[in-house]
Amino acid sequence: SNHNDMKKQLILLCALAISASLHVTAQSFRKQISEHPELSANNYLAYPAPSGRLTPAPSGYLPVYLSHYGRHGSRYLIHEQQYLRPIETLQQADSAGVLTNEGKDVLRKLHLMYTESYKRWGELTPLGAQQHQQIARRMYRRFPSVFRDSVWVDAKSTDVIRCILSMENELQELIRHNPRLKIRHDASAHDMYFMKQPDKKLSHQRDSSAVKNTIDEWGKRNIDTKPLMARLFKDKEYVTKKVDAGQLTFDLFSLASIVQNSEIRHSLSLYNLFTADELYQLWQRSNAWWYLRYASAPQSGGNQPFSQRNLLRKIITDADSCLALPHPGATLRFGHDTMVMPLTCLLNLNNNDIRVSDIDSLILKDWSSTRIVPMAANIQFVFYKNPKNPKADVLVKVLLNEEEATLPLPKTSTPYYYRWSDFKKFYLSKLNSYHE
Repeated sequence: SNHNDMKKQLILLCALAISASLHVTAQSFRKQISEHPELSANNYLAYPAPSGRLTPAPSGYLPVYLSHYGRHGSRYLIHEQQYLRPIETLQQADSAGVLTNEGKDVLRKLHLMYTESYKRWGELTPLGAQQHQQIARRMYRRFPSVFRDSVWVDAKSTDVIRCILSMENELQELIRHNPRLKIRHDASAHDMYFMKQPDKKLSHQRDSSAVKNTIDEWGKRNIDTKPLMARLFKDKEYVTKKVDAGQLTFDLFSLASIVQNSEIRHSLSLYNLFTADELYQLWQRSNAWWYLRYASAPQSGGNQPFSQRNLLRKIITDADSCLALPHPGATLRFGHDTMVMPLTCLLNLNNNDIRVSDIDSLILKDWSSTRIVPMAANIQFVFYKNPKNPKADVLVKVLLNEEEATLPLPKTSTPYYYRWSDFKKFYLSKLNSYHE
C-alpha cells in the first residue's frame, strides 16, 4: 500500500539523516585537526581554555563546598627513551647518508627538544604550573562563597612530583586570593588506595592480548607509514632493513604532540611532518587505546571504570562529612589521566560510558579522549545549599574540564543541577553492584 511505502521512505530518510549526522561528527573533528593539529594530541593536548558559560543556580541556592580530582598539568614525555629512540634511528640514517633534507630538519629539532627536556622526564613544565594557577583562579572567582573567610582547603596528591607541584600551584593561587584560608596538603602512600588505586585483576585485563591485538589490527588496516618514511629517508631498502617504521611513526607523533606543552613551542613545531589525514589516523589509534584500556570496552572486561570505585566512594563520604559542617571549604585531589578517564566513565559524565566492540564506531559515537583527559584535566563537584531553607535538597553540579556535564540522574528544574540524595542513591547502588 501507499501508506507502507511512505513509512519505508520515512524510515530510510531517518536512517540517512542519522548516518549524515554521524558523518558530520567524524568530518568535523577531522576538519578541526586540519585547522588545529594540536587537537590530535589526545592526553598530550595542553589544557584548553574553558568557555566560561555556567548555568545559574536555582534561586536561593549558593555553592557551599567543592570537591575535585585533577590531573597534573603539562609535562615533558615520561621516558628519556621516547626522545632518544627516534634520535638514534635518524642519527644512524644520517651517518649512512640516507636522510632527506626534511629528515635532517626533524633530527635537528629532536636534538633541541632533547636538550630542553634533559633530566626533566615526566616533570611539570612552566605551562603546566600556569594551568593550575588559572584553574584555581577561576575556581575562586566562580565559587567565592566556598572559599570565604578562614575555611579549610584539604589537598592531597599522589606522590609523583608533577602532581605535587600541580597541587602547590593551585594552593598558592588560592592563598593569594584569600590569605586567611587554612590549608592542609599531603602526598602519601597512605592515601594511594583511593588516589591511585592498584587493582591486579583490572590491570591484567587492561594489558590483555585482546586489547593489544585490537589496536595492532586497527593500525595495520588504517595506518600507512610509507609516505612518512619516504619523506624522511631517501632509500626504501634501508627503511625495510633498518627502521621500525611503526615505532618511529608513533615516536614522532608523540614528540609532535608534546611540543605544545613546553616553552619550545614558541620556536619549533613538528606538525609540518604529517598530513592532516595522518594526524587524524594517529589520533584515532590513540583514542581507541584510551577507550580499550580505561573505558567500558568489552575487550578489557567491560569493567575498567570500576578501578576508581574507592575514589568515588571517598568523594561521597568526604562530601557528606564536609556538608555537615557550617562552612565546609574544599577538598582537592591531584593525580593522573589514568584516574580521570575511568572516573569520567564510572560517573557516565556526558554519556561517555559507552560499550562498543568495534572501535571504528567510537568516531560515530563522538567519543573523544582529547575532550576528557587533556593536560590538567579535572572533575569538579560543586555542592549547593539554600541557606534560607535548611530543609531544601542539597544540589550538586559536576564540571568536566570546567564545563558543565550531564549525569544519568533524575533531572531537576535546572539543567546540570542534581539532587545529592539522587546522586548517592544511584552511584552507591552502582558501586555495590560490582563484585571483585
